[in-house]
Amino acid sequence: MTRERLQKILAAAGLGSRRGCETLIEEGRVEVNGVRALLGSSADPEVDRIRVDGSPLPARPQARTFAIHKPRGIVSSLAAQGERATVRDLLPIAGRFYPIGRLDMDSEGLILLTNDGDLAQRISHPSFEVEKEYLVLLARRPTDEQLAIWRRGVVLEDGFKTAPMAVKFESTFGRGAWVRVIMHEGRKHELRDIGRTIGLPVVRIIRKRIGGFILGDLKPGTYRELTPKEAESIQAIPGKQKKDSPKENAPGGKPGFRYRKLAPQETESRQAPPFKGKRGASKKTTPGGKPGFRRRGLTPQETESRRAIPEKYPKGAPKKTAPGGKPEFRSPKRKIRKG
Repeated sequence: MTRERLQKILAAAGLGSRRGCETLIEEGRVEVNGVRALLGSSADPEVDRIRVDGSPLPARPQARTFAIHKPRGIVSSLAAQGERATVRDLLPIAGRFYPIGRLDMDSEGLILLTNDGDLAQRISHPSFEVEKEYLVLLARRPTDEQLAIWRRGVVLEDGFKTAPMAVKFESTFGRGAWVRVIMHEGRKHELRDIGRTIGLPVVRIIRKRIGGFILGDLKPGTYRELTPKEAESIQAIPGKQKKDSPKENAPGGKPGFRYRKLAPQETESRQAPPFKGKRGASKKTTPGGKPGFRRRGLTPQETESRRAIPEKYPKGAPKKTAPGGKPEFRSPKRKIRKG
């Protein structure tokens, strides 16, 4: 078997999503052939001895994925939340399964539980832009202008601007209305934050679709296993990210960006940039607003020479303007020829 990225091997063994397995590596909980692994390491699971928390890597389980209709009041996280039930409690099947496409506690609809790390990567990573479809109940009926703003993208209270998305009016419901939203972002509480920002409070959210898989007639709290064909259709979603490349997002959200750790010399040079001016001197800006401009004081000789510049017109002489309105213009006197 060829060598693969370590986080992919861990995810395929059912230890979590690739992002979660990267965290295991960064925390120093993974060893390869007795040596602590680093993020970006590769290995061959058939040749190398891989251990997690001191235990051998479990055999790769058969890939299984389940669709669940999460009801309201159920937590998507696998970790216990006090007395609240988690989405894992809805699946009475032994094994390590983790959720894809989480929903907040007050939202409902389609959520997937899987032990397939590749599938989780395909759906959850933003670079693949997997569509998610929602039915959203609004407390009041939206205007055409509000829907147009929603479609273009909304600047939220924290300064984040949402990506353009498809928003379609479905039907009225009492004083409110249902709208259908198709988006590929997965920011926490994004739909609720959008509604609050544009004056359309969200009452209810139901996710109907993830990629090509539809919720269908699943009742709240029930589940069913995806067929291999359905899992393959989701696995075949085209993406922009290169295979197995552990890339992060740039601050602006562009995929394929990674921070480079600065060397000690670079860090010191950035912390103590050279100061061009004299210490204590305040830097002014040019009239056009360019920084780094300082006015130079005139010497006494320069001051006297400027005072001695002859005036264009004698004092008290009326100044005229050109026909086009330009100042400092005086029409020349015409000489009259004597016949």
